[in-house]
Amino acid sequence: MIGVTQRGKVFVLTMAHGKANALDIEFCRAVTGQFQKLAKASNCDAVVITGQGTMFSAGVNLIKASDGGVKYLRQFLPALNKMYDAIFHFPKPIVAAINGHAIAGGCVLACCADYRMMARGPAKIGVTELLVGLPFPALAFEVMRAATGPRYFAEVIYTGNTYVPDLAATYGLLHEVVEPAGLMDRAIAAAQMLAGIPPAAFRQTKAQMHLPVTNRIKSDGKKVDGAVAKIWTMPAAVKSIQAYVARTLRKG
Repeated sequence: MIGVTQRGKVFVLTMAHGKANALDIEFCRAVTGQFQKLAKASNCDAVVITGQGTMFSAGVNLIKASDGGVKYLRQFLPALNKMYDAIFHFPKPIVAAINGHAIAGGCVLACCADYRMMARGPAKIGVTELLVGLPFPALAFEVMRAATGPRYFAEVIYTGNTYVPDLAATYGLLHEVVEPAGLMDRAIAAAQMLAGIPPAAFRQTKAQMHLPVTNRIKSDGKKVDGAVAKIWTMPAAVKSIQAYVARTLRKG
């Protein structure tokens, strides 16, 4: 599911789960486990996360969600949230090397990273949750708020648009757009630069940058997630997922 390589003390995690690195329970748990392990690893100073081939991540595996229904979704939501928490609160630098499409939950995953760069080309990034009829879990919503420029946040969330790299950079979803051939080298260089900051100073600065998210989650996260889970696990939501899958993923 996840390939692990090293460039010195920079660990490269390459997602390789099916054709689209779609997020299901098993994959979310695998990603979470890798970040929990690396958080404690003395030989890891920073992480680069990327995808295999031309796909970073297509987001939630809606076919599994459609087939599994309410029972599956009740198990999936905590696994998804735990993965985002493990990445967003990882105590060391993370660079997202977005090699291809990063859609919906895949976009949120990328935005959990400290620094995001995307290969120039036709691939797009954006959050399409509301097009499926699903609200954002509390942490996913706050991650997107933190990553997106205030001027564009409502558009990014409400429209479900996906953006080519240059426009995504304007909207704040990316820090850099890189030629495809140089993506990994540039990501490694960025990770090494961030790893060069004294660890205690980096951790404190990252905590300060995340403070608005942390405070909102502490204040309202439980209430929001309760309301979100209620909507996600309603029969109407399952029907909405099934309808979206039928018109977009199972054509022909």
